[in-house]
Amino acid sequence: MDKKKVAVPLVCHGHSRPVVDLFYSPVTPDGFFLISASKDSSPMLRNGETGDWIGTFEGHKGAVWSCGLDTNALRAATGSADFSAKVWDALTGDVLHSFEHKHIVRACAFSEDTHLLLTGGLEKVLRIYDLNRPDAPPREVDKSPGSIRTVAWLHSDQTILSSCTDMGGVRLWDVRSGKIVQTLETKSSVTSAEVSQDGRYITTADGSTVKFWDANYFGLVKSYDMPCTVESASLEPKYGNKFIAGGEDMWIHVFDFHTGEEITCNKGHHGPVHCVRFSPGGESYASGSEDGTIRIWQTGPLTNENTEALPANGSTGKVKVTAEEVSRKIEGFHIADEGKSGEKEEAGNE
Repeated sequence: MDKKKVAVPLVCHGHSRPVVDLFYSPVTPDGFFLISASKDSSPMLRNGETGDWIGTFEGHKGAVWSCGLDTNALRAATGSADFSAKVWDALTGDVLHSFEHKHIVRACAFSEDTHLLLTGGLEKVLRIYDLNRPDAPPREVDKSPGSIRTVAWLHSDQTILSSCTDMGGVRLWDVRSGKIVQTLETKSSVTSAEVSQDGRYITTADGSTVKFWDANYFGLVKSYDMPCTVESASLEPKYGNKFIAGGEDMWIHVFDFHTGEEITCNKGHHGPVHCVRFSPGGESYASGSEDGTIRIWQTGPLTNENTEALPANGSTGKVKVTAEEVSRKIEGFHIADEGKSGEKEEAGNE
């Protein structure tokens, strides 16, 4: 037990204010990517595997509360306190569309087919923008009962879900009729709602509870009490056997999905954790904090043989990673926490 190694994350510096949202793209031919939203008004794009900085999206004039990437990671979307949601070219960093709102935009999400953008915020209105006709007025879905905190698409873009800042529950809306078809009841306000990669579960964090809901029949599958108030939770996408949660105690807790037992606890942030997300292959997960850093943690546990077999596996220094290399790495391995000091530093050198 004493030999249990301390997890050494990749630490990604760059934001000057708290990191409040993180989003991983699916695996693309060029690897997978991580976008972060921060109160510093400058969302950043990174290589999802190494944490290396790729670019910063410049143009918002207020805190950015929400961020996302489309299925191919070719476009990014952000929602901001400057009363706008923006869609960006993720290759050049240029603004493609800027959608003005009448209040703070707290949440945004691309549809699975990438043609639509869903937004919500303090106006209490869910809007769907058609990105093929960006000048057309957006479709406004039936008024939300409160200020919108999270939004997501499910059921092949036939359903949208949303939670509110000032009341409990997650509401599900039928996109065609624009009406609420189901409410998942929670005591506290839901600060994080994630649809699992296979579409089976909705993972929610409310107060000091993480819940898993059946995404098709809407029943509560599991509910676990957390050691503190948690702001975000994410289910491991590949096997669905563990989940992570982060919140007020500054730690990233890893739990067994089936029993709710804590498997491990990662310490390193110097402020409350606002967002946690698993990478698309489940080999790592990222956390964003009040301390302005993003930390990327390897899922493990790895055996000693693996650790020795992977000497820093090409992710120290400023590496140029080719598409095949990224794809090959994603298919075949987990990075061990080798090269500790160099590894920790490398993601911060942009």
